[in-house]
Amino acid sequence: MKTHLLPTNDLAFGVDTQRMMTPLPAWMHGWWWCQWLPLRRSVAQQDQFALQVGQACQRLSRLNEAGLQRLLSRVSSRLRREGLSDRALTLGLAVAAQMMQRQTGLTPYDAQILAARELLRGKLAEMQTGEGKTLATALAAAVAAVGGSSVVVLTANEYLVERDEAALRAFYESMGLTTGCITAQVGASERVQIWRRAIVYSTASELAFDYLRDYTACQGDRDPLLRRARALNDQESKAATPVLPGLCVCFADEADSLLLDDAVVPLILASAAAPVDEVAYRKAYGIAIQLNEREHYLIEPGTRRVQLTRVGLARVADKVEGETGDLFPCRRACELVAIAVAAQRLYYCDRDYVVLDSKVQLVDQMTGRIAHGRQWQSALQQMVEIKEAVELSAPASMTAQITYQQLFPRFRILAGTSGTLSDARRELGALYGLQVVPIRLSFASQRRILPEIVVANRATKWQCVAAAVRQARNAGRPVLIGTESVADSNALSAVLTDHEIDHQVLHATQYANEAALLKRAGRAGVVTVATNMAGRGTDIVLSGVARRHGGLHVIATMRNRSRRIDRQLVGRAARQGDPGSCQSIVSLNDSLLEQVLHPLILRALRGLFRIGSGRPGWLFSLFFALAQDMASRTDRLRRHALKHNEIQQRSRMGFAGQFE
Repeated sequence: MKTHLLPTNDLAFGVDTQRMMTPLPAWMHGWWWCQWLPLRRSVAQQDQFALQVGQACQRLSRLNEAGLQRLLSRVSSRLRREGLSDRALTLGLAVAAQMMQRQTGLTPYDAQILAARELLRGKLAEMQTGEGKTLATALAAAVAAVGGSSVVVLTANEYLVERDEAALRAFYESMGLTTGCITAQVGASERVQIWRRAIVYSTASELAFDYLRDYTACQGDRDPLLRRARALNDQESKAATPVLPGLCVCFADEADSLLLDDAVVPLILASAAAPVDEVAYRKAYGIAIQLNEREHYLIEPGTRRVQLTRVGLARVADKVEGETGDLFPCRRACELVAIAVAAQRLYYCDRDYVVLDSKVQLVDQMTGRIAHGRQWQSALQQMVEIKEAVELSAPASMTAQITYQQLFPRFRILAGTSGTLSDARRELGALYGLQVVPIRLSFASQRRILPEIVVANRATKWQCVAAAVRQARNAGRPVLIGTESVADSNALSAVLTDHEIDHQVLHATQYANEAALLKRAGRAGVVTVATNMAGRGTDIVLSGVARRHGGLHVIATMRNRSRRIDRQLVGRAARQGDPGSCQSIVSLNDSLLEQVLHPLILRALRGLFRIGSGRPGWLFSLFFALAQDMASRTDRLRRHALKHNEIQQRSRMGFAGQFE
């Protein structure tokens, strides 16, 4: 039997298609009514559930505070007894929505109620930007916690962790729940107490590193029953009590970024290693400066790999003859020289990292934020520090390692929200067994998408962006410009300054001012230049004047490796029924093309552009789409390779265990 799936454009109605689809005989495939009937049935079920919750909320509005608290106690008992059934969820979400309205003055929309229901059912809810994902997650977290589960809510950054927990604390307390937030500033002793509260807000990296710390602390005593038994007689065993009480329920904001974009990035818990041989590292870096590309080494830009040629190997061997320390043996010297070449040629300041307080700080390529506490391995960190003339940091040895792809499936219930889930629904199902449920819009979208502009080079691109900004600004509209890196933000800022266009810049080095800058970003005539961190998880609220003049205009100056990230930037405009527009202005020497396309193809494409009419057509946009497909395919293969390796490892462990 085959399963007949709905076309992608039918998913916009907010239907849980994969749940509702049933296998159809081959002769029925292609019949329109076979698609329409399950679609209408699912829409009717969602409408009925939202109507039932709404009617229950109206009845609850007549209760006083004491009566609502008594009902909450009965709801808690019912959830613990029946689990997350639809009948229990109807009353649970109605009570939570009524409490939300009384404590915050916000009345949840039907879309938020439906999204909370899907989260509690362990699914991914696709909510468009501005539809209230934070509120929907709060409703789901409250109901799950009232039912006796410990809940972790993951957000994009520490600013949102603190903001959301503080804003919703009164609501959770009215439901009889304790809350807390985990950031990098929270000490070890406080973490043990906070993680045992009913609802905890955190970032994914803080959760992962606490998990790794527990793993290393309990390696010699992994059985929890044995650990508790020994703790009765041995006071020292209590010191090894895990920080995390368990992995029960996890609701993730921007779920596709965590589950896919950051899925295979290794999170490494490191300990101090032997001191770095600074003389040897500087010697290797000095040798690398003297080498020539193609003669001594070859570069693979897509994978950031450097391979020494035979001539290069011989040159390095001559330079290090008689050396000791880290330059001995010669093979180690060649490795260090290759790493030094990569640091010089493939890693750029204000793109891959920034220098703050005389330290090299890595930049998260997906969010544009500083990746605090993260550093490169295999001497790359030290080579970049030599390049930037800062003090060399001590190398670290790996104590434990995990990826999000390995961590998240360990939760009993894993769910999340995002505005760009449908594009990856098959991969999310294959890797995590998660189902994507699109939630229909509360307000009809008024977003206008303007034709893409392709130009020859970055310099021309910045001039085109400046002209588009001036036009939108003169019309009284706010403008948000998305850039690829800190360097691009600074380059565009210089061009806007030359054109006498007032603007504000938001990137990794200004993360502390993010809230203040975004608060101004929706005012008429305000121009904001930002990297991928552009207000993810934060609404850009339009002023009345800006709304009347057409709303926020978003300009994307790059194509990302994933179309989902492009959609996240586009989603900043026209939120919650507001007017808005977006446009892409890209160039043929953007990094995506250079990293993915073969140099011969790229050279031919640029030659074709020069002999053309000067007005780019669909052909050039097609090459950008091809590059995105190739990059996404590479990333997808990496994730599936990791999944395959995990399965193979488990099978080998199971085979060995049968004979122990």
